[in-house]
Amino acid sequence: MTLSTKVAVIGAGHAGIEAALACARLGVDTVLFTMSLESIANLPCNPSIGGTAKGHLVYEIDALGGEMGRAADLATIQSRTLNLGKGAAVQSKRVQADRKRYQAIMKRTLENTPNLRLIQSEITSLRTALREDGKRTVTAVVTRLGEVWECECAIIASGTYLESSIFVGNVSYEAGPDGFLPAKGLSASLSEIGIRLLRFKTGTPARVKRSSVELSVLEEQPGEDSVLPYSNAHSEHMFDDFTQIPCHIVYTNAETHRIIRENIQRSAMYSGKIHGTGPRYCPSIEDKLVRFADKERHQLFVEPMGEDTEEMYIQGFSTSLPTDVQIQMLRSLDGFSKAEIMRYAYAIEYDCADPLQMDASLEFKTVSGLFGAGQFNGTSGYEEAAAQGLVAGINAARRVTGKPPILLPRSGSYIGTLIDDLVTKGTNEPYRMMTSRSEYRLLLRQDNADRRLTPLGHEIGLIDEARYAKFLEKKALIEQEKERLAHTHLSPAEANPFLTSLGETPLKSGASLAEILRRPAVTYTALAEIDTARPILPRTVLLTVEVDMKYEGYANRQLSEIERRRHMEEKTLPADLDYKSIRGLRLEAAQKLNAIRPRTVGQASRISGVSPADVTVLLIYLGLK
Repeated sequence: MTLSTKVAVIGAGHAGIEAALACARLGVDTVLFTMSLESIANLPCNPSIGGTAKGHLVYEIDALGGEMGRAADLATIQSRTLNLGKGAAVQSKRVQADRKRYQAIMKRTLENTPNLRLIQSEITSLRTALREDGKRTVTAVVTRLGEVWECECAIIASGTYLESSIFVGNVSYEAGPDGFLPAKGLSASLSEIGIRLLRFKTGTPARVKRSSVELSVLEEQPGEDSVLPYSNAHSEHMFDDFTQIPCHIVYTNAETHRIIRENIQRSAMYSGKIHGTGPRYCPSIEDKLVRFADKERHQLFVEPMGEDTEEMYIQGFSTSLPTDVQIQMLRSLDGFSKAEIMRYAYAIEYDCADPLQMDASLEFKTVSGLFGAGQFNGTSGYEEAAAQGLVAGINAARRVTGKPPILLPRSGSYIGTLIDDLVTKGTNEPYRMMTSRSEYRLLLRQDNADRRLTPLGHEIGLIDEARYAKFLEKKALIEQEKERLAHTHLSPAEANPFLTSLGETPLKSGASLAEILRRPAVTYTALAEIDTARPILPRTVLLTVEVDMKYEGYANRQLSEIERRRHMEEKTLPADLDYKSIRGLRLEAAQKLNAIRPRTVGQASRISGVSPADVTVLLIYLGLK
């Protein structure tokens, strides 16, 4: 049977959901294929959304018109802002999500979105046609049942399902996360059309029964007092009467470490059974003991999986050790002497694509109409996946409708940084977003994600008029308050008692409230003591005003750096340029440039193996130096 659609999205995890919703909301007929309707929006690892840098991504997804932040707000059972003791640039929101509620919200959203069909079916192969220029183009996807779905674009968002295998000790079997079936056949189909595949590995810890753990002996970790939502579609007061479920902290000890070390060769990771590369920044507990042999203990977080389940997740205790060892090491923890495991920990190996084969739109360079997103692109994490899915969906829809792709610069968002890293540097392990990956992180805060990206989301068509008007109102309030602070002056007599009480140097002459707010010890809240005419403003406005004014000098420096590099980021390189023909370009650089085919000089400068001297040669060749 032959059927048709404009865009076929393969996989209904976090990347596939955002991709399908973006396409459908932009008016493009879309089919979202999933191997199981029960696995939609699954949180197979951590039952949380956000975290360091990941929270930034969720805010950016929302600012562009994506869905993750909205659903996370509705499924939140605890919220915390990480790194509050550090600067505003690295503070990130993280919520514990009710796993089943999050899945239900996303499934219901997909089911009720116009232009979107949700189908339980496995895609086992792609069909392509060879053009006269030697480039392939997607023509159809084929299901295991033999249905042929003709399409103009296909987005692969297969997560960790491609030819996936589960490992527990010396036991291994073909399966996807949480025991769902693996995806078979699609890897071979991709290899046949020249797509290079990698083999990566990740894992998850055991789930334990809440009532079997003595939570009273653990360190309680409550949520924060004042909770703001991820999504600007929600009122900032939605959590004012919110009762949060606490998490808990426990530590490994000498006995835990003894059990692991004595059995480490029984781990699938160390017995030679696993060949895929695992995530450096989320290692298994046995890997932690090897890497950090001098540490006497490791911190673990005991987190609820939802309001209506006994399952609890132990963050930081991922392992592929056999089940008998899992029980021993678990029961060696304080408060866990009678703990019952409800789901055993496991490692999972899977196929993914080398992201160097894609351009910044996430379309494959050699297969027109084929896009990749999420863990298929070599990343780890729900948030990284959703961000890529949104971009892939937007660009697939724009390709179908004859519009140019949206290419996010790394200077404007963490999403742009993520994609630029993938398509210019590639990755040899599951890529994880961190604030340190951005050289412009002071400008890319989570509080200003809407200012950076909502105008673009509106231009694309994913932010409606009502929400855009709300954004413009907030933006105007921010500017009005900054103007008021800059033009309200106090004398030394008015300000000095306040400054002295905070340990700040007294004024010698008058100063504006803006200048006083820039003092390190002065907060916007404390400033109310001498700011008697302060208007009543939303918390989100106050937060942005304070950070903008406090870090204005540093932010201006980063803006100057962006401007200095702008000519390199905007100067495109000829698509057919033979870099080996450029005199003065080192052989390694020429080989890398010919293989990756960067779009701009700026991208070329970030390719591993391309030196500043090589970039100078390129600029001279292009007549820009």
